[in-house]
Amino acid sequence: MDVVDRIKEQIENNPVLLYMKGTPDFPQCGFSGQVTQVLNACKAKYAYVNIFEDPEVREALKEYSQWPTYPQLYIKGELVGGCDIVMDLYNRGELQKMLSEADSIESES
Repeated sequence: MDVVDRIKEQIENNPVLLYMKGTPDFPQCGFSGQVTQVLNACKAKYAYVNIFEDPEVREALKEYSQWPTYPQLYIKGELVGGCDIVMDLYNRGELQKMLSEADSIESES
């Protein structure tokens, strides 16, 4: 499987997917850290890919998405954007709606 097929598979198989530097528990850049904080504040269920662990994906994703920076958040197969866009959507209450529509909010139990 080539790298573009792997990217497509990752995006298709995860309703909410974050390509980031590091991990949610140990982000390795401030922007990735901010996005994980917002997703956690929304009680989002999400998968992530640490681009430092897969340099092939790190380079190919820039071409695939036509987005040059990280993090990159995908919801329901669509690129939402990077940190600034995610923060703006969160502050306007729209990110929460998008996550809810993707059925990716943890239910209160």
